[in-house]
Amino acid sequence: MSTHILAIDQGTTSSRAIIFNDQLEIIAQAQQEIEQFFPRSGWVEHDPEEIWSTTLATCRLALKKAVLSASDIAAIGITNQRETTIIWDKATGKTIHKAIVWQDRRTADFCRELSKDGHDQMITSKTGLLLDSYFSGTKIKWILDNVEGAKERAQAGKLAFGTIDTFLLWRLTGGKQHATDATNASRTMLYNIHENIWDKEILQLLDIPEALLPVVKDSSADFGLCERSLLGAQVPIRGIAGDQQAALVGQACFHPGMIKSTYGTGCFIVLNTGREAVASNNKLLTTIGYRLNGVTTYALEGSIFVAGAAVQWMRDTMGLIETASDIGKLARQADVNQDVFLVPAFTGLGAPHWDPDARGAIFGITRATGPAELSRAALESVCYQTKDLLDAMRGDVTTTGDTVLRVDGGMVASNYTMQFLADILDAPVDRPKVLETTAVGAAYLAGLYEGIFPVPEKFSERWQRDKRFTPSLDEELRARKYSGWLDAVSRTLSTR
Repeated sequence: MSTHILAIDQGTTSSRAIIFNDQLEIIAQAQQEIEQFFPRSGWVEHDPEEIWSTTLATCRLALKKAVLSASDIAAIGITNQRETTIIWDKATGKTIHKAIVWQDRRTADFCRELSKDGHDQMITSKTGLLLDSYFSGTKIKWILDNVEGAKERAQAGKLAFGTIDTFLLWRLTGGKQHATDATNASRTMLYNIHENIWDKEILQLLDIPEALLPVVKDSSADFGLCERSLLGAQVPIRGIAGDQQAALVGQACFHPGMIKSTYGTGCFIVLNTGREAVASNNKLLTTIGYRLNGVTTYALEGSIFVAGAAVQWMRDTMGLIETASDIGKLARQADVNQDVFLVPAFTGLGAPHWDPDARGAIFGITRATGPAELSRAALESVCYQTKDLLDAMRGDVTTTGDTVLRVDGGMVASNYTMQFLADILDAPVDRPKVLETTAVGAAYLAGLYEGIFPVPEKFSERWQRDKRFTPSLDEELRARKYSGWLDAVSRTLSTR
């Protein structure tokens, strides 16, 4: 019997496929970037057909690199950029609009109108989310309202909505499966996380037909079979989770109080709160961490919209570095006597501020400021924002014990950044041996269903640390630097 798992990791900037063995060791992987579209200020879109083509291409390439055929794959797991919204025709599979990305702010004004009308509390109490354009609900409404004939076709049951996982599942199964898992559903602003159902009151408020929505399953479940024509054999699809929840699983954060932080395009900190859906008083999100065997585990999450995206901005827009890896080398050359702060509010600020109208700014520039100082400021901005979130979490949950942050994502390969993170947090930072934790989580969920991997408690014993970063920064310097950051943020807030 085959024990290999194919993990599909469809992210904001690229599509990846990784093949794992039964020890969750990487056998082969493939990756292709996807194009970002910015049709207007604050709008972000993807081409769904490019998402599909790159996903399929990377799956085929990973199999080729591993010298395996599809029949050697026991199961497929999918993890995905969350909240990104696609609507397509059920009969043809053709999308009716480009994918509206989670970063997109086009519905911010509509969210403000809903808030003005007093719908905040109802939505937050049911979904655990803030009333914000970040989530899928108002993106769905925008497409239905702005694509000719879409609302009528949706009401007639002719259209399907999905986050990226659902769209890929539909394509992989030849339209036989219109489903998602509880973690992705919990990010739509349409899902009652306490009752685990699509919420009729919110659907009515946004004028979204329930027929548009997918079936919601556990994160480890039977999601159907991949079509033989795509990879060469029918492969079971057995696991789905949104990327941040997949990373929570991949980091083996199965016990209440455990925390992981993922540094990709954005940064997302997730704290396992167990069976309790903790309501935040600090603008954090209450969400579903995972659902296994019908049992829901909840989490608190803080979202930073710009992390690795700040490095991309330095490379692609500013032209200050040639490759992403250059930024660490430059940062080390920065003048230690300059306090330069970059607030990367390119599409507003996420938790704990939730200010969609805030915009990016750089403070502390002098004639001596150059690429090195800006590079350091870009990397440090991610660490400061992490501290903002952890301080907010400590205000909501006081029983987490000593904080040890398990980190993953592309940025954590930088020792410079991780050391500063430990310094500014005044807490240990643990980097795992396998950094691809979102893909590990997706693979684990798929393999768990197939009986290849053990139950969570046993799986936790397999987690291995590569390096622990411990704080060494002088307390006075830490306080001064963080105070400078808070001052910089206060100057960018639209509500100050």
